Amino acid sequence: MATSASTRRQFLFLLGLSAVAVSCGTTAGATSGNGQTKTLRYQGWTGQVTLPELAEDLGYLEDVKLKWVGNTISGPQDIQSAATGQVDFGGAFNGAVVKLAANNAPVKAVISYYGADKYAYNGFYVLEDSPIRSARDLIGKKVGMNTLGAHSEAMLDLYLQRGGLSRADIGKVEPLVLPPVNTEQTLRQKQIDVAVLGGILRDKALAAGGIRPLFTDHELLGTFSAGTYVMTDRFLKQNPDTARIFVTGVGRAIEWSRSTPHEEVIARMTDIVKKRGRNEDTAPLKYWRSYGVAEKAGLITGKELQLWIDWLADRDDIKKGQVTLSDLYTNEFNGNNTSSSAAKSGS
Repeated sequence: MATSASTRRQFLFLLGLSAVAVSCGTTAGATSGNGQTKTLRYQGWTGQVTLPELAEDLGYLEDVKLKWVGNTISGPQDIQSAATGQVDFGGAFNGAVVKLAANNAPVKAVISYYGADKYAYNGFYVLEDSPIRSARDLIGKKVGMNTLGAHSEAMLDLYLQRGGLSRADIGKVEPLVLPPVNTEQTLRQKQIDVAVLGGILRDKALAAGGIRPLFTDHELLGTFSAGTYVMTDRFLKQNPDTARIFVTGVGRAIEWSRSTPHEEVIARMTDIVKKRGRNEDTAPLKYWRSYGVAEKAGLITGKELQLWIDWLADRDDIKKGQVTLSDLYTNEFNGNNTSSSAAKSGS
């Protein structure tokens, strides 16, 4: 479970996909009269309602259907599955998307789907009586998170950097992979020193008391879109109409979640989880507040990706110039696109 210092220095090494591995993906499912697929395979998240699932339930995906193939707890794993054709779209932290593209995966980010705001954020929590108060106090400590090489590890690294730690000292902080549903309990049992908690799992843990935040990603970077859904270039070329329905529908679902009364959103999500019959606990859904997407309808501006291109290059995880921003994303398939500034690159 633990990562070594060398693995930390090779941030996002998990995404070392070869061009050969990602060139053999195929699309499966029913097709329309023009040969475009009308079934999108995807991975879900236990106990949560993803934006595509919400969009489908609201009727925003029109005649496009989702096919659930299993759950994931890892953004990097999800976009690898998309790149290799095991699913038709996947979502991850933007730094992981950049790294995937740097490894010659023919993918494009098509819409932002999560982020940080005053309601939707990931916090790094310690027990109330923990002596941990600063970045330096984390040296030699264990930090539980959902996966390595993604959002939580990037935020931890930024916090440690800003706290004045050297690269050698940062390597002494030990990230551990834990299923999100078990992270709070593992902290309370003192098997880890810090737990990364977000969304409904965070608010459920806070309601139980006995923990306090060391820092949050919203405190670090303010309001920002943190992750995007990606599709392969091949899929977009072969299925442009389907992609447009999907992306536009997800964008509409983002806006629906913003404008609809909170109680109604929760009721809808609860109904979705019950109907899909995966034996999931719906009680934590009452803590949901926001998807945290910064821009209207998930439109991508470029700045949310450029931040991580620069950061990864500064860390020597990618070479300067290895990733071209305009090749990394597109707003072409987002029918909610009324902003020329949001569409100026890659659209």
